[in-house]
Amino acid sequence: MKIGVHVSIAGSIDLSIDRAKDLSVDTFQIFTRNPRGWKSSDLKETEITNFKQKLDNSNLDLPVCHMPYLPNLSSPRKEVYELSVKTLISELNRCNLLGIKFVVTHIGSHLGTGIEQGLGRVIDGCNSALKNTSGDVMIILENAAGSKNSVGSKFEELQFIHENIEESNRVGFCFDTCHAFAAGYDLRTKQKINETFAKFDKTIGLENLKVVHLNDSKGDLGGGLDRHEHIGLGQIGDDGFRVLLDTNMVKDLPFILETPIDENIGNQENIAKIRSFVSV
Repeated sequence: MKIGVHVSIAGSIDLSIDRAKDLSVDTFQIFTRNPRGWKSSDLKETEITNFKQKLDNSNLDLPVCHMPYLPNLSSPRKEVYELSVKTLISELNRCNLLGIKFVVTHIGSHLGTGIEQGLGRVIDGCNSALKNTSGDVMIILENAAGSKNSVGSKFEELQFIHENIEESNRVGFCFDTCHAFAAGYDLRTKQKINETFAKFDKTIGLENLKVVHLNDSKGDLGGGLDRHEHIGLGQIGDDGFRVLLDTNMVKDLPFILETPIDENIGNQENIAKIRSFVSV
């Protein structure tokens, strides 16, 4: 199984590979820039070369890029929307240079203008980004938690986006367990997990699912709360993750942990918990 975690690029982007190796994971996720601002520096040739060489010399597979926090592809605000599309184009190009195939992005909020307007902006933004980039890097749209005005919490919304994107072969999906649970998709038992992924397959197609974010949920089922919890300590619980990791429909995908890091529990503990489920 490909089990990984989000790691820092502090110092130099290639150091993320060293940090992933230190954690003994199979894959990893990074930001390629400061995630809290719009501006970014161009990647240096030495950074690109070092990253690709280290990746080639490692056993790490299918690295994932995550978009910064500020972009909102559903935004009705012209400046924010244009900056969001520009950032997506930039990330696709940066990942093409680095040899990363997946760029995961949150879909965003329509800010009260309505789900139809939000979906339309996401579709237009993805079409624009794909039209202005080349290569085989994919946009990976992440399911939302169902908070007020969010776009993409329902499988039907994700399917609508996908079928209306011109180069749909360059768009896939990321299934975040916390977000799905918060949006009302139960992941606590084998029956409910099978029902959830059967619905995903029927609505979107499992062939379009490329990444899974493994996060327990602080909030209740269907509560719309996007708050990640340590594996087994949230509302999904140990049993849910134990079954999920043994589900044939998703077990070959890269699993990326985005769990909290606090005084007592960090990446190593959450990775160890996931591996204990796999080894049973």
